[in-house]
Amino acid sequence: MSDSSTNSELIFKTAREQAKLIADGEVLSEELVQAHLEQIERVNPAVNAMVTLDAESALKQACEADMARMAGEKMGPLYGLPIAIKDLQNTKGILTTQGSLIYKDFVPTSDALIVERVKKAGAIVLGKSNTPEFGAGSQTFNPVFGSTKNPYDVSKTCGGSSGGAGVALATGMTTIATGSDLGGSLRNPAAWSNVVGIRPSPGRVPAVGGDLGWSTLSTDGPMGRTVDDVALQLSVMAGDDVRSPLSLRESGAGYAGSLERDFKGVRIAWSKDLGGRPIDAESSRVTEAQKHVFEDLGCIVEDDEPDLSTTDQIFQALRAYSFGIKHEAHMRDHRSKLKETVVWNADQGLKMLAIDVAHAERLRTRLWEQLMKFFDKYEFLALPVTSVPPFSIDLEYPADINGVVPETYLDWMWPCYTISVTGLPAMSIPAGFTKDELPVGLQLVSRPRDEMGLLQLASAFEGETNFWKQRPSVVG
Repeated sequence: MSDSSTNSELIFKTAREQAKLIADGEVLSEELVQAHLEQIERVNPAVNAMVTLDAESALKQACEADMARMAGEKMGPLYGLPIAIKDLQNTKGILTTQGSLIYKDFVPTSDALIVERVKKAGAIVLGKSNTPEFGAGSQTFNPVFGSTKNPYDVSKTCGGSSGGAGVALATGMTTIATGSDLGGSLRNPAAWSNVVGIRPSPGRVPAVGGDLGWSTLSTDGPMGRTVDDVALQLSVMAGDDVRSPLSLRESGAGYAGSLERDFKGVRIAWSKDLGGRPIDAESSRVTEAQKHVFEDLGCIVEDDEPDLSTTDQIFQALRAYSFGIKHEAHMRDHRSKLKETVVWNADQGLKMLAIDVAHAERLRTRLWEQLMKFFDKYEFLALPVTSVPPFSIDLEYPADINGVVPETYLDWMWPCYTISVTGLPAMSIPAGFTKDELPVGLQLVSRPRDEMGLLQLASAFEGETNFWKQRPSVVG
């Protein structure tokens, strides 16, 4: 396949469509992988989303997948589909830097569990997508690979920390992608690349090998161009693993089924700014214009929001102590190789008292009790994903939010981190564009562990709006 127009038509098909073409023998996995590698060669120099390629191995695996299919072997749900792995997640035999000079030459000897699962389902790893240093901050740049640019305007950031994944999807460099989310790392970049990212419930996509197996703040998850692409990936990423203490026992297989549902009478709380938090007027205009879509679907939409005023204190404390343990040795042995914001956050954690963490956990316990009363009334909460549109690639974080100057590099991420603290499933879906044609995302939040309901609502919204079909200018 060398015809670029034919390639473009193929690579921008949904994951489900590509999988069917392979299953029916109409397209070889080798052809599909080759088409994506050609797209990377064509587009990546403009955006810097894919930072480490494993092209030779990917083509070899694709050939083996084609032979296995022709031999009648059973095919997994992601069989033959190209996938980009976030550079925070270990990949056996493939450079995994975490965007840090400390790990610029690190090649893992085993895969992260999420990588193991997508490979077992038949996905072909193309390589690694760019991320900020240690995933810190929602602006994708690091001293190893540099900045990843927004495909809708290369003078702007793509967000982060799954920024490379979002851009690779938006530009047709991969079919599907892995991400992870602590304070918005799946949702922010999804919003700014006009793709979909879901932050599952803690334990839905288990992780093993980390230091904080009982922590609910960070979780792995999938990214895709459509809601169904994300659901298909979640079907193989989810499922029990006894090595993870938070692991949820249910199989993920159900997420691969139909997402159709009647939403007549379903109650949704609609929040413009979570009770007066700072938000850019243009971003707000775009999301507010989508309220009617849910009403058209038959939902009962009311202006309401839970009291999330304690989430700033909770998030700052829990993030700090997680950074303290993660970077204790880095701070001791490699402090000069860490960016200032990582040093600041790790210092916070290393100086914390046990009672500070206990106070945060007490606040979070009270918050959960309040939330459960709120979600007795509503099945979903809808709110913005970001407080600002994509900002300059030259800034680490925005200078102000509608005139309010942030105190820390995290403050502007409030729409996402307030939800991270709750432990509720949340996702970002394409919701339109600013007057400057920059993508804006809408965040949907569900009741505890109701990823299926969340996917169904997002799918219904997507079917009415189809914003995901608007490709970025960088692909022509």
